[in-house]
Amino acid sequence: MGKSKVAVAATTTSTPSSGKAVIDNKKAIPASSSTTAPLKENINDHLPPILLVFTVMVCSGFLFMYSFRDVFATGRTIGGYRDHAYLSFTNSLMFFNNEKGWKSTQGGLSAIMPITTDANNMGGLFVRKIGGAACLVVQLQKLWPIVFHPIDARWRRGHFNPLFATAIVSNLILAAFYGTYIVDDLQAAGADELPKLFVVALLVETVVMLYYLLSQKGTMTKGPAIALTEGKTHTSVVSRIVARTNFLVSTFVLLIAGRDLFFPGHILTFIPRDDIYLEWTGALIHSPPEDSPEAVEHGMEQAFFVGDKYMSQFMALNMLILCLYKFVAAFGIRYRSDGGGLVQARMIWKAQAVGGALIVYLFRLFANAASSASLDLRWHLMALAYETFILGLYGFF
Repeated sequence: MGKSKVAVAATTTSTPSSGKAVIDNKKAIPASSSTTAPLKENINDHLPPILLVFTVMVCSGFLFMYSFRDVFATGRTIGGYRDHAYLSFTNSLMFFNNEKGWKSTQGGLSAIMPITTDANNMGGLFVRKIGGAACLVVQLQKLWPIVFHPIDARWRRGHFNPLFATAIVSNLILAAFYGTYIVDDLQAAGADELPKLFVVALLVETVVMLYYLLSQKGTMTKGPAIALTEGKTHTSVVSRIVARTNFLVSTFVLLIAGRDLFFPGHILTFIPRDDIYLEWTGALIHSPPEDSPEAVEHGMEQAFFVGDKYMSQFMALNMLILCLYKFVAAFGIRYRSDGGGLVQARMIWKAQAVGGALIVYLFRLFANAASSASLDLRWHLMALAYETFILGLYGFF
């Protein structure tokens, strides 16, 4: 009672006379020197703030769920009347068939037919599944480093900054895209409630990420300098091989997706069979070029296919966002004297490799259907597969 709390350190000393060890209890260590302080500091140094983690898990997880549906159960209603109205607007309900119970395709991968016909509209299914897969990867890019936290990643060293900064930009772009259609077409069709929830999730996530990135200024630390490999400096790109691969492949994707987003239906004459691609995916119906035979034939029907145009632009936008992530990792991130650039880039490469494998797999499943429409996807497959292989090689090994 009334004594100060101290931790007594017992030390052993030996006496010259007896040679036996005796205990010296005179040395005392204050209890305030807790051994848990360094551990707590390390946890805060490594892990992102819990509120940020929770927000990303909820918001990106919400969008991930609907994207997953678009890939593996196209046309299936999972969100009540709001979702049903949204699927009606996008003309996706036709791809969900549940007439035979468990034997039905139910909008899954088995719904992909080897031959394209006017009835099965494999080009339209291609747009919806690839668009869903691209959106799924966009959300996966934010979830992956949180769910599978890299062992060498540290929040206080800014390893998450390029990822979340790019995520903020992509969220704002997606919110603007949804908002553009909500104001006009979606609201007129009574299908604007679910997209409004998408916008809310994107904006809430953006605000939280922006807050933590800004509050991190002045508290970031830098790791110890490491011995750089020959030819590397702290301002070098992380990997020249990945940068060249992304430049060659993703630039081609950027060109086609940019056309589909900003100039839908415009034929790029220098790309072989681009007119066949536009016809197969329905772009010449929902966005026929002016003074073209398609405009004369389908001009009056154009308003009925605004949902198809929406899905085509949705797919293109998400493919462009994936290109943005790849270019940030390839050209925007620098190696740094402490090697932190490699940690930052690998966060992006890993998710892009996993997502790229899914997109390549879907392209392969649609290869026969596209071939029946005189569209050869083999070159697309080889280019995307090579980029995915390089991203996986440098991301995981």
